[in-house]
Amino acid sequence: MQLNVPDPEYTASNRAKANFILAIKITIAFVALMWTVFVLQQILPFDLARLGLRPRDPMGLLGLLTTPLLHGNLSHIGSNTMPLFVGGVAMLYLYPNSSLRALPMIYVGSAALAWTFARPSIHIGASGLVYGILTFVFISGILRRDMRSVGVSLMVWFFYGSMIWGVFPAGRSMSWELHASGMAIGLVLALMFWSWDRPPVKKYDWEDEDDEEDLDFDPGQSDSTWRDDRWH
Repeated sequence: MQLNVPDPEYTASNRAKANFILAIKITIAFVALMWTVFVLQQILPFDLARLGLRPRDPMGLLGLLTTPLLHGNLSHIGSNTMPLFVGGVAMLYLYPNSSLRALPMIYVGSAALAWTFARPSIHIGASGLVYGILTFVFISGILRRDMRSVGVSLMVWFFYGSMIWGVFPAGRSMSWELHASGMAIGLVLALMFWSWDRPPVKKYDWEDEDDEEDLDFDPGQSDSTWRDDRWH
């Protein structure tokens, strides 16, 4: 597989740096919202977890919006925070155009898909969103084949590749259905948007010279004659 090298003038520009800072700010804002809701869960007399996803229950459709913001305990929200931050920043920075459409679809779609087949229980947590984002970032990097995206994909796999086991049924306390739904939605969206946000590729001077030499080629000449003219 041949990897493309992004143009350094594109990846190191002031605009690229500003986009990276913006991606961090947006992700931190969502993580802060998630933690704010968690704190409210602890101090309010009303159990906010009841607003989670209830599969095949029309009243449970509210969970399409609330599920990623609700968590059962400190360990639950803690395990989702770092992968959500890393994946969110990577997705917003590397794929700013496609993420504008893909992120809302992952947010709602992971819960919506789980609503259709998950166990009749209350499902909460940002894990569906996390799985969707990390899958999108990983698959997108492999498909686009530029060194920057592939490098991030390998990093995601190195740190979070073991999360793939979370899509299989393993215990009543874990919503593997949200995990599987998020992964499926992330995969589909990565395939849909793989051609978006492709950075300019670095073109070296010798490539320009080859292009100029090709322009001097006369199709009417034989191949052997053309080669003799180039080297003599």
